[in-house]
Formats: sequence, structure tokens, C-alpha cells
Amino acid sequence: QVQLVESGGGLVQAGGSLRLSCAASGRTFNSSPMGWFRQAPGKEREFVAAINWNGGITNYAVSVKGRFTISRDNAKNTVYLQMNSLKPEDTAVYYCAADEALGGLPGSSANEYDYWGQGTQVTVSS
Repeated sequence: QVQLVESGGGLVQAGGSLRLSCAASGRTFNSSPMGWFRQAPGKEREFVAAINWNGGITNYAVSVKGRFTISRDNAKNTVYLQMNSLKPEDTAVYYCAADEALGGLPGSSANEYDYWGQGTQVTVSS
């Protein structure tokens, strides 16, 4: 059974930092793109960042570019999201996603991803 388990969420003041982790089990995604999405209360799920299989290509939403960094450790089957200079508008549930296709570019559409984690809450206070 494939599982993506997020961790690292929490409550932080504006301007602070958090590092999210997403550990995959049940299969390896070392050759596939992975991404992060988020959903705030009353809003649709939106793209945050994505990374290709070897970390050589990354893709960011405009709202987080320059503040967030996505990375991966294929030896650990884990993807990370380093979030700096957090703002109250970053408050959301953050979801990890994995594409089962091999290779490919790190897309920004949720439809491109086949597996999803349960999410981790990030709350940024002003």
C-alpha cells in the first residue's frame, strides 16, 4: 500500500520558518516528480512547489517563489519543503503529492499527481 506521510507542520509567527517533510512508503518515487499543494479554509487546493526526479528542475507558485524551497532525498524516498519568511496568508493544510509516471517535468496541476498524503496543518500568526 502506497503512503505519503507529511510532518513538520505547526504554529509559527509571521516571518518565521518551518520545514515540511513527506516520506513515501509502499513504492519508490525516485524516478518521478513530486510536489506540494495547500488548501486554506474556504479555498480550493492550490499548487505550491514541485520537483523532478533528480532535483534538477523545480517549479514554484509565484506567491512562494523566493521564500520556499523544495528538495528531495531519493535515498530516503522523502521530499521536503523549506518555508521561510512565512506570512499569515500561507496558513493552510499542506499536502504532498507524487506522480507515478517515470521522468517528466514537475507539473503544477493537481491532476498530474496520483498519490496524496493526508496533509499537515501550517498556521502563521500575525
